[in-house]
Amino acid sequence: MASNIVSVVGGRAAQDAPADRLTSTNPSRLTDVVAEVTLASPATFAAACAAAKQAQPSWGDIPAPVRGKAIAAMGRIVEDNKQALARLVTRELGKPYAEALGEVQEIIDTCDFFLGEGRRLYGQTVPSEMPDKQLFTFRVPVGSVAVVTAGNFPVAVPSWYLVPALVTGNTVVWKPAEYAAASALALFELLQAAGLPEGVLNIVFADGTATFGGLEQALQAGTLDKIGFTGSTAVGARIGELAGRHLQSPCLELGGKNPMVITPSADLGLAVEGALFSGFGTAGQRCTSLGTVIVHESIHDEFLARFSAAVSAAAVGDPAQNVVYGPMLDQKFATGFEEYLGWIQPHHKILGSSGIGKISGTNPRVGFVGDPEAGLFYHPVIVDGVQAGDALFRQETFGPIVGVLTYRDLGERARLRPVLIHLHQRPPRGVPIPARDQRRDGQRQQLHLRGRSPPPLRRERQVRQRQSAVRDLGARPVHPLAGDELGLLRPPAEGTDGRHRTHRRPQLQAHDLTDQRLGA
Repeated sequence: MASNIVSVVGGRAAQDAPADRLTSTNPSRLTDVVAEVTLASPATFAAACAAAKQAQPSWGDIPAPVRGKAIAAMGRIVEDNKQALARLVTRELGKPYAEALGEVQEIIDTCDFFLGEGRRLYGQTVPSEMPDKQLFTFRVPVGSVAVVTAGNFPVAVPSWYLVPALVTGNTVVWKPAEYAAASALALFELLQAAGLPEGVLNIVFADGTATFGGLEQALQAGTLDKIGFTGSTAVGARIGELAGRHLQSPCLELGGKNPMVITPSADLGLAVEGALFSGFGTAGQRCTSLGTVIVHESIHDEFLARFSAAVSAAAVGDPAQNVVYGPMLDQKFATGFEEYLGWIQPHHKILGSSGIGKISGTNPRVGFVGDPEAGLFYHPVIVDGVQAGDALFRQETFGPIVGVLTYRDLGERARLRPVLIHLHQRPPRGVPIPARDQRRDGQRQQLHLRGRSPPPLRRERQVRQRQSAVRDLGARPVHPLAGDELGLLRPPAEGTDGRHRTHRRPQLQAHDLTDQRLGA
């Protein structure tokens, strides 16, 4: 039975006129309607920001260790509902169940990590040159935060924003992907069950145009202090420009084009294993998915034969079964992937499956699991013979496709570096780890795409040396807070007198949402 989903603002269902309606369907069984979603207008989004802004002072007044207890309660509530939430993610997004379980576990782990940050929001004392002055700093929340997330990780990635934002005293307006509405609402209800006051966490379902308009209205009204966005680079550029007009620095987590370099001494078994999941896990629908294998010419043929055999044998199909990947997340991604397939050129060689494009009765895949006609299932594609000027090399391809490019020597590989840097207008979020060099057994190797940073092992050695020096002085190493990296903490505003305020504690409630509540 499909759920009817609406936005929740200030603890109440949004009542204004809907902008539109959307049907969320199971991508592995398109006749299965998961939810009917009422999409909000820009005014609703702006109203949610105003509600969050109004609720923030009271939430910020609650002692940070008590907010940490709320985070701990969230972790336990999600843990109690782990299997039900994972089943819903599999149903609505088509993620293999084992992968969905891992995603829900990430929420639990995030809560477990951040629950202690409520006791570690340290300030500093600073020596003063004046004998009658004392200098010190303490941390205060940024304020109201808008979080806009994608649907390929519908519950894990949002937790990376929501949990640190809440524990550091911020209030949140969360705008999840419309096609992941049921999973998002289930997570929202689980987090709310930890006893959050009204307005501290709000959820708005809206399309891209309404979201951008709502952000614009909230920024102009002064009811939004920070934006976090996970999604495409093109949309991230627009959000960055919008935030910049209001002198804000957004947190942007965007697309990627990730290489794997395989040297002549690589362990090819390990390389194939890594390339299979990094390239085709989640049907290649991750910003961290492998885009291009850059393999030395001396081992190209052997690697390609092994890689093609592994991909051809990989189980594809029903995400409720034991498969490497299931369907595309939504029809729009299936349409986009078909466009990427049009980038294949005559000089390319196609391997990896018994066909190309959508898997069907007339275009079958050998060993397919389930009914291919039921959902948005696509053949995995290996494209050999990719060149540095090809669109398949230069552009992100959101789907089950991996290019293979051959290099002759270190100089030729180095000449690819400026191209790779150009593709990443920011540091890549997840370059797959290349295969182990057998001559340096136990050492990690990674293609560094930006700057002249020392190798990882050298960096770790330097950190250990600095920490050892600090310990020798009897001091304590200070580790950066994740909240700072997200920009969720800032120095106190001018005029803060440091007086203690009266705090009120949230009522932490045990709560268990049944499988029926989660739409399992």
